[in-house]
Amino acid sequence: MDLQTPPVIINPKETHQSTIIWLHGLGADGHDFAPVVPSFRFLNTKFIFPHAKRRPISINNGLVMRGWYDISNLSLDQRQDERGVIESSESIQDLIRQEIKLGILPENIYLIGFSQGGAIALFAGLTFEKTLGGIIALSTYLPIAEKFEKNKSEASLKTKILFCHGDQDDLLPIFLGKNSCEKLKNWGYLVDWKDYPMAHSVCPQELADIRGWLGL
Repeated sequence: MDLQTPPVIINPKETHQSTIIWLHGLGADGHDFAPVVPSFRFLNTKFIFPHAKRRPISINNGLVMRGWYDISNLSLDQRQDERGVIESSESIQDLIRQEIKLGILPENIYLIGFSQGGAIALFAGLTFEKTLGGIIALSTYLPIAEKFEKNKSEASLKTKILFCHGDQDDLLPIFLGKNSCEKLKNWGYLVDWKDYPMAHSVCPQELADIRGWLGL
């Protein structure tokens, strides 16, 4: 997370009782999903949109952009940026702890992430020491799965998970999301799955389903 750039924060009009931390995709920033907040109409929910730090991205010829971790290629069989994933996950966990210090119960804290942001939402939320309200993984996958299996927290087994993926996604094909979903189910997690006729993006029906699943 870019510690030099404060996250975008949208506070509720009513008393702050729950928190959604929403992570953007590669090359975007914390402003990317902020426009969806009014459509959620959650009276007591604070939204936090952190910015990933700027880093060279190998698959984009080393171009510096905001990214939660480096990507050398789109094959998950190749070595993944373990250090970047863990570093970004720890920064998101620090945000969670800050909300807990403000009096928000862990079960009222939710992580949502798109693409790279979804990968970090999964890793950060499921290695966190307390049960969260839920994790929504949009067009993404579970990164460094072997490392995750060794580091997943017992408390996270009660954290609900929703995967959403486009069946026409040619950047992160749908099988990547489905494979991660099945792995988590095999490890004992409660996982819901939804797919949509779309590419690597977010659609209105998906946002409506997210609102319903959260139920805040």
